[in-house]
Amino acid sequence: MPETKIITLRLPFRMGSVNCYLVEANSGHVLIDTGSSNRRAELESELANAGCRPGNLKLIVLTHGDFDHTGNAACLRERFGVIIAMHRDDSGMAERGDMFWNRTSGSRLVGLMAPILFRFPQSNRFRPDLYLEDGDSLSEYGLDAQVLSLPGHSRGSIGILTAAGDLFCGDLLENTKKPAINSIMDDAVACQASLAILQALAVGTVYPGHGLPFSMASFPANGGGSAETGI
Repeated sequence: MPETKIITLRLPFRMGSVNCYLVEANSGHVLIDTGSSNRRAELESELANAGCRPGNLKLIVLTHGDFDHTGNAACLRERFGVIIAMHRDDSGMAERGDMFWNRTSGSRLVGLMAPILFRFPQSNRFRPDLYLEDGDSLSEYGLDAQVLSLPGHSRGSIGILTAAGDLFCGDLLENTKKPAINSIMDDAVACQASLAILQALAVGTVYPGHGLPFSMASFPANGGGSAETGI
């Protein structure tokens, strides 16, 4: 079973925190999500302490395109010479620095404020090196895991399910107070379809983008409440 290091980074303006996951792979690591750029030095220190260095960071996987998950990807690619992978449907968020690029709802005021709040200047923007699709294997990068398409929070949201049953779900689910559907969804119908996919799989531990890991067996049948539409 691959070892997972949880790196929790504070968001600016007391907006909570976000998780990055450094997963052990054959002769190296895979990093799932990168946090926002306000805690870049802390992220780099955590990676160094875990023995993650240029040459053994094999892949960066982004579960979706929001600033608090992609904010350090471009910098890490330059420093580590690593490939950035994400779903094509969220790639425009990273390329344009626009979290509403593929969303159908949400506050435009938040959209205008987000690049300032999450410090997503031109230097943090990037074009992904690899586009991931549902069912793709990560074995080429030393991790026995597959990609799951899990739209709802965003159109291009994905999860990573390891052979051991660990699920890195991005912002489909959260556990800031209790295990639940993420409180913010762009497409509630797609969210429910994604949840149904998970409930049909052998998922053990869930590693959410926000909050503590939890057992999928403890997840409430009703999803822990209704999500709000919009951001």
